[in-house]
Amino acid sequence: MNMLTRLLIIACLMLPFAACKKHEAPQAQEPTPVALPGSDKQADWIAYLNYKLTPHMDGISGSPFVYFLPAATTEDFAGLYERQLGKLKEDLSRGIIEGNMLVFASPAPDKEVEMMEAAFPEVPQGTMKGVKVVFIGTPELNDRAKAAVSAAGVNYIFIEAK
Repeated sequence: MNMLTRLLIIACLMLPFAACKKHEAPQAQEPTPVALPGSDKQADWIAYLNYKLTPHMDGISGSPFVYFLPAATTEDFAGLYERQLGKLKEDLSRGIIEGNMLVFASPAPDKEVEMMEAAFPEVPQGTMKGVKVVFIGTPELNDRAKAAVSAAGVNYIFIEAK
């Protein structure tokens, strides 16, 4: 009887361990690809930008600064461009510190690069180290965009819009 009692106690003590399953870490799922929006509305670009920017967010401490221009055929495009350029110049004049990201994306990527070329020469050389500048556009415009921002000392990232 003594032996039977011991075996039952051991079995009772082992039961919780035998019933436990190892909990596996949840499998990281690949994000669902998001196609380049066919419209020029900023709201339609939000999911696309989130998809494209997520892999580059390491080291970024806050929300990215997104500079978006609609298609050049949009009503009052010239006014929108001027206001966006003024905002970019104002932001750059205040100083952008390490751990921030500036994003340039648009259905009119040539105007986006033109805006970068107009604003970044005013930034003192090497003052934006640790800042990521992301240009989402065409490969033909990549060299111009990179040349416009490189003197500021940024970490330049090109993402092909497709």
